[in-house]
This record gives sequence, structure tokens and C-alpha cells, in this order.
Amino acid sequence: MNKLILAAAALAALTVGAQAATLKVGTEGGYPPYNFMDDSGKLAGYDVDVSTELCKRISYDCQFVTNDWDSIIPNLLAGNYDAIVDDMTITDERSKTIDFTEPYFPPDPSRYLSKAGKTVDYTALKGLKIGAQTATIQADYLDSKLKADNTILKYDTQDQELADLNAGNIDLVLIDGSVAVETAAGSNGALKSDGPDIPIGIGAGIGLRKSDTELKGKLNTALEAMKKDGSLDALIKKYFPNRPAPYWK
Repeated sequence: MNKLILAAAALAALTVGAQAATLKVGTEGGYPPYNFMDDSGKLAGYDVDVSTELCKRISYDCQFVTNDWDSIIPNLLAGNYDAIVDDMTITDERSKTIDFTEPYFPPDPSRYLSKAGKTVDYTALKGLKIGAQTATIQADYLDSKLKADNTILKYDTQDQELADLNAGNIDLVLIDGSVAVETAAGSNGALKSDGPDIPIGIGAGIGLRKSDTELKGKLNTALEAMKKDGSLDALIKKYFPNRPAPYWK
């Protein structure tokens, strides 16, 4: 009987250990090419591949949790997942609430998207309807710089803002530059991105609770290794083929 009890206790300990080695990753699942649902309904994208590789290198099992963008930080703080991997730009404002790893995507100036036949004077944006996703650095920029002379519209998802742009309901969308370039390239000539680069932030980092210093150290070590061996560059080239090199190497 004692042997059975000891065996059960050992199995329970192993089970707890396996659970402790799971990293829950929060991501939107609706911001291609960073994160999206593929044709088979499976979560895919740059964020997903980076997370999977990082988990492998730090000996964790990845478990993905999809979450709306506007509540992604509150749900991290509530403990619903352990890390945010969702093209979240590192900013001073966000760093007041959460911590970040070093960047896993290089600084990415924001850019405008417009319909291909539209002429826009980017030196004097006035009287336009300009869209951005809610709770993003682009929305903050538009509110602080262009709200006085234009109508700023906020959208819950990328799909919604692009649908309004394609329908002609808005004039411009301000979005991450890498996404703007890939979206225009994949639009069969319907959209263009010809406006100026607008530098905001220092790149995208993995969002963490401030108390998770050990996890931050592990992820930073793995990220440094991925940058040095070229594997992070390979994923950037895979999902952002129109982004000019170099990246990390």
C-alpha cells in the first residue's frame, strides 16, 4: 500500500511539474501577418511562430489564448495568461503598467493605407476620415496630432478598419508600417501605402507582469540566441517578404 501511495505521489509531482512548464501566451488572432486564423481555423502568424520557438528554447509548452486587443493588458494582469505576444510596441506609457522583453521585432514606423486611386497630401491632412485600431499607438498619435482637423474613427479589429477603407467609408488607415506594406502588396492593387514613415516606439516586445523577472530573463536569453543564429530574421522574411533588410544580423 505504501508503495502505491508513493507511486501516486510521484505521478502527481510529475503532473504538477508538467503544468508548471506551460507558458500561456495571449494574442489577438486577428492582426495578420502577426497573428491570425488560417484557412483551417488554426492560429498562425509571426507572433505564433516566435512564441513556439521561444517556448521550445526555454523548455516550456506553449498554450495560446486569444483575447481582444483592447483588454489584452488587463487580462495579463488578471493572470489569464503569462505573456502577450501581439506586436505590442514598447512605450513608456505601457511600461508603467507591464514589463517588456527586449524587442522581438525591429522598430516599425507607422504608415498610412489608402485606396489606390486616391491622392493624398500628407503634408496637410485636413477634412479626412482616418481610422485606427482602438488602444493602439496609432490611435494615440491621431488623437494628439490630427484630431483637430480630421475625423478620427476607432475600430476594434484590423478587419473592420480595412473593410471601411475598402468600402470608401474612410480615407486613410494608420497602421504598423510592416502591416501596411504587406496589406497593400496582397490587395491586388486595391490599396497603397505611400505616405511618410511615422516613428513611434522602439519595436515590439513581449508583454509580461512586472513580477515575472525570471521568465523575462529566460525569454531575453532565448531572443538573443534567435537574433544571433538568424532564426528570428528567417521568420521576419517568411511573414514580411516586402520589408527591406537588414533585420537583426
